[in-house]
Amino acid sequence: MKSAWVIRHVAFEGLGVFAHVLEQRGYRIRVIEAALENLRGLEGGEPDLLVMLGGPLGAFDEAVYPYLADVLRLVEQRLACGKKLLGICLGAQLIARALGAQVKPMGVKEIGYAPLTLTAAGQQSVLAPLQGAGPVLHWHGDQFQIPVGASHLAASEVCPHQAFSMGNAVLALQFHPEADPQQLEAWLVGHAAELSVAGIDPRALRLQAASIEARTVALSQQVLADWLDLPLEVR
Repeated sequence: MKSAWVIRHVAFEGLGVFAHVLEQRGYRIRVIEAALENLRGLEGGEPDLLVMLGGPLGAFDEAVYPYLADVLRLVEQRLACGKKLLGICLGAQLIARALGAQVKPMGVKEIGYAPLTLTAAGQQSVLAPLQGAGPVLHWHGDQFQIPVGASHLAASEVCPHQAFSMGNAVLALQFHPEADPQQLEAWLVGHAAELSVAGIDPRALRLQAASIEARTVALSQQVLADWLDLPLEVR
């Protein structure tokens, strides 16, 4: 049985609709609570897949939240071994940092459902099903630069750097294709303070989530499935 380790920062930002894809494909999923578990003492060897989920922190916040240094170390080790690594939001920013790219505030919050625009490389990538597929969830205030040697895959109206890949092993997504629109209420409660400071009405986000079609969710799941099918390069 294939194994997947999922590094989770907050309970309500989990695998979402991606869990079904991994279960269908026979992955044994291990959720690791990043802030609570001893990341240096992880046992079980190298998993077939490492997923770095999102969270409310910044990619350079280890001075205030020391556990982030151990999360970054996991990312660096994973990049060195060449196995599958998926990063979402904060996870993607940590991958970008580990690859030497800048991560910094945009000066504005991008929170809510909005469409993606794929680059030429993105249209030839596993993200292709999302071109014109409808809005996806965005929830961030920081942005990564595209690392040297990476393929820039997607942008949004607010954030020009929404996704990148490094070969077939690494996929980094600023947006949240994993988020289940039917479970958004947990996000609204968990991020209530951030929404209040940003002046965003959770009722508007609730209406946006209710309008997301099942087809859009299925296409997001297809993206993950297609990426998992990509063969790893010979190192």
